[in-house]
Amino acid sequence: MFLAARLDCTRSAVQHDIQEGRVTRQGKPAKANTKVKEGDVFQVLVPSPVDLAAKPENIPLDILYEDEDVIVVNKPRGMVVHPAAGNPDGTLVNALLYHCRDLSGINGVIRPGIVHRLDKDTSGVMICAKNDLAHQSLAEQIQKKEAKRTYLAIVRGNVKEDHGHIETQLDRDPRDRKKMAVVPAGGRWAATDYEVLERYGKFTVVRCRLLTGRTHQIRVHMTYIGHPLVGDPKYAPQKTCFSISGQALHSEQLTFRHPRTGEWMTFTAPVPADMQTILTRLRNGQFH
Repeated sequence: MFLAARLDCTRSAVQHDIQEGRVTRQGKPAKANTKVKEGDVFQVLVPSPVDLAAKPENIPLDILYEDEDVIVVNKPRGMVVHPAAGNPDGTLVNALLYHCRDLSGINGVIRPGIVHRLDKDTSGVMICAKNDLAHQSLAEQIQKKEAKRTYLAIVRGNVKEDHGHIETQLDRDPRDRKKMAVVPAGGRWAATDYEVLERYGKFTVVRCRLLTGRTHQIRVHMTYIGHPLVGDPKYAPQKTCFSISGQALHSEQLTFRHPRTGEWMTFTAPVPADMQTILTRLRNGQFH
């Protein structure tokens, strides 16, 4: 945990480096789960970076809108947005590179065109930029909270308030670097508004609006108020009577000002089949 916190990486990554002999303590191979003492000197051999430059792949895209500046897609659940260690291909970026001749280069060769992200198991509307001017405009709209992003979520428990506002600081969970957590200080400000749409006793359907866009924000905020998302493997691993691969979270609607024309545009993605099945069962009382 000591090294993971200081290197800003996961404990499993540090354990892997230790197993591979890339970490020394006082000049000798380090061991996991060893107590750190004052004066200890650690050395970590960082391997050469792997070329993660994304390559075009012929992957079907559900395109909601496209012009010379932007492309709006409905990302399916299970698709990673951009290449990373463990996911070098099969991502949205690989598909975009095949479909589009040009994408913005502001985020480099790993994340071309990516203005904002959705988690792997979150479906729905995403906008990507085809050039740097479009990217800058869209990123500024998100930063200034001009762009509106709403999500549909199915959460555990009976959310009592019809409307709510959650405002906290978020940072990496010190116990598990792959997770985010609400922290008292030192994190990044995060704010979410929510509205209850339907109540079914043990479950509630809510619409969330992001005022900021932090990693896992809706998932952590709803867990924080005692209502984790159905199917969330990180924040609500307990099983329910529903079958869904990942959290029941869908990027429902995105509103933005077109970077070239200034026209306000709104795009909505239909609820995916797995979430629609859960909604149907809830409405029919089939969840006991």
